[in-house]
Amino acid sequence: MNGDWLIRGRDGRLSAYLLSEAAVRCRAERGPGGPWDAARTVGGDQRVHPVLAVGQGPDGYAHLVSWRPTVTGESGLVHSTHFRPRLAALDWNPIGHPDKKGDRTGTPAVAVDAEGRAHVFVRNKGGGVSMVAQKEKGGWGPWRDLKGRDVHKDLAAVTGESGRVELYAAGPGRLLHWRQEEPGEQPVLAEELETPARPGTLYALATSARSTTLFFTDDSGDLCAWRPGAKPAPLLASAGPGPVSAIRCELDGHDCTLVGQRSASGRVVFAAYPTEQESAGAWWAESGPQLPADARVSLAEDEDGRVVAASLSPASGDLLLTRRKAEPGLALEAWRRP
Repeated sequence: MNGDWLIRGRDGRLSAYLLSEAAVRCRAERGPGGPWDAARTVGGDQRVHPVLAVGQGPDGYAHLVSWRPTVTGESGLVHSTHFRPRLAALDWNPIGHPDKKGDRTGTPAVAVDAEGRAHVFVRNKGGGVSMVAQKEKGGWGPWRDLKGRDVHKDLAAVTGESGRVELYAAGPGRLLHWRQEEPGEQPVLAEELETPARPGTLYALATSARSTTLFFTDDSGDLCAWRPGAKPAPLLASAGPGPVSAIRCELDGHDCTLVGQRSASGRVVFAAYPTEQESAGAWWAESGPQLPADARVSLAEDEDGRVVAASLSPASGDLLLTRRKAEPGLALEAWRRP
């Protein structure tokens, strides 16, 4: 899973995307804050590999990207748009392969610009990054090579508050950052920073009108935050091996960034700090029951602006949810199965 798999649709309903061995499934609230429907397959009957990238545009539409098997030993990327959580998503539409043909080359990432156009990024067989984007009047443009070398397979795509798309990647001993200089343009490699980052720990978030922030775990085990143009800032020791999920929200009248992660102890942990002020420090607080080792965490806000956290075990499909209580601080309701 790459991106925020727990999202709020344009109708205010929350939905969560789940992976099975050959399909993507979705569970959605029947109404804002209400009970949830059973899981439904999205994207039609095509078989897909157990990988999913999710991006959401300003219109609230969800863009889903996965790999599907084509001929023996080869795969191609497919895309679907989900307009509303309780409606059927569009069937999977093939968008090609970064090297024209071949097997899977990495985990895709998707971000959606201010005009609602999806931009899909994936590592290519040469170890760089390739992308394909929707055209303004429909359809898809050509695949483009964004360069880079020896990048890890997991990428982090994000749309800034400006509506421009950015991409982060990690390679041996370095981080890379691409950005659009103007809306609709091809992102360009803007910065390459010598710093170690553990593979599979990248998560990007828009944190101000000017900046996006990349969260990653360095070789010493610290969770760090990096905004291009500055040095990475250590926030606190990473609680677990995987990436965090993060959301910018208001806590007691303050602009804060909340991060969540499955800890090595098996429980979900949260930490909050003033947005872009990592020097203020943060502390983990545990919450919820023990979770399987494959469990991931995602954060969203509901229609009332309350933070909602979800944990999901891909192997079992077990989904748990909690909401922030309507009181000061970050007190959460009891975790429950929807």
